[in-house]
Amino acid sequence: MDGLLVGIDLCDEYTQMNCPDEEKTWTIPTVICRNKYVDEWYVGEEAYAHTLKGDGIIVDKLVNLAMRDGTATLGEVRYGGKELLYLYLERVLKLPMEEYKKEEIGQIVFAVKKLEPRLNHMLRDCAVRMGIPEERVQVISHSEGFIYYILSQKKEIWNNTVGMFDLSEVGLRYYEMKVQRGMKKITVIAEYEDLEEWFNLDILKNPSGGRLADKILTACAERMMARKAYSAVFLTGKGFSDQDWAKGLMKFLCTKRKVFVEQGLFAKGAACRAAEDPEGKAALPFTCICDGRLKTTVSMNVLHRGQETNVTVAAAGDCWYDRVSVIDVIPDRQKTVDFIVTSVDSKKKRMISIPLEGFPKRPDRTTRVQIRILFLDERTMEVTLQDRGFGELFPASGVQIRQEVML
Repeated sequence: MDGLLVGIDLCDEYTQMNCPDEEKTWTIPTVICRNKYVDEWYVGEEAYAHTLKGDGIIVDKLVNLAMRDGTATLGEVRYGGKELLYLYLERVLKLPMEEYKKEEIGQIVFAVKKLEPRLNHMLRDCAVRMGIPEERVQVISHSEGFIYYILSQKKEIWNNTVGMFDLSEVGLRYYEMKVQRGMKKITVIAEYEDLEEWFNLDILKNPSGGRLADKILTACAERMMARKAYSAVFLTGKGFSDQDWAKGLMKFLCTKRKVFVEQGLFAKGAACRAAEDPEGKAALPFTCICDGRLKTTVSMNVLHRGQETNVTVAAAGDCWYDRVSVIDVIPDRQKTVDFIVTSVDSKKKRMISIPLEGFPKRPDRTTRVQIRILFLDERTMEVTLQDRGFGELFPASGVQIRQEVML
């Protein structure tokens, strides 16, 4: 595909963009400004400049505004949050396209701090409106961006646990990634924790504040990383753009560990995802367990053509926010529909049974049940059982059972 591959880390404070195999990473404040006198729009630093000049009206926190269906009035015109986010992204994407002289997007991957179905649909809608086919658009979590970036490095970087601290203007988050090697393909697990030890980055502007911040973060690292073997530790976020204040932290981290400071890591990880999957295909070279993906496999034992077989309804590593399964079954002397929930390492299994309460009483093998499964998050499955009857002999009754199941 000749189109441009783009990875975008989209946050309320900033937007970072990277294209695979390119060293340049754009960092743009997530703000948009409309000229008071003419129909012109500006983004990022240019938006700030026009606001200071006095001829522009600025709007910030565009992701939050869109997610809460907020509005903003600019030049006596009220704009919806989603519209402003679209106008912002449209202008931001022109930067790499003009830089690399590309006329179309081959694949675009958004990385977001917390993956939510509504944000996923909103970003896809914005991309489609810009003329990018939906199959060329992916939305992943920061955790998945972290995974893709780390796996793009040499194997010695990720042969043991990889840790990462992300220190931004809004919080401190610690990530941890492990690789499990199995018989078929490797499984990569990434988890994160939002830490209470965060501090306002303004304290780094004076020596005493920097010393306090160093003391806080060093104690935090000692607590999070105790008794673990690390092959590498990464530091990212605006707080680590300068490490002069973090002498104690760096001394602790650099003891028997490789330490890297990498700005724009999530955008680069999203770009790696775009390069790994340039045609928008779903198959991945590994099972990815992280925010936005299922941590367990859900299956059913069924009889098909006289042989008992196990049917996978949803697999560990599937994206939960767009995973919907529909299957029809005919119970044979059963009063329940049974699901097997298996952990990612296949060592823990448990059975979940949903009674067919309220379904019409009929002879054996004369009731067809439609099972519809979707996920409310990576740990909550919603199951809907509907009576579909059995041809003209036993018309469908319309009875329906809906139940949420904790995985």
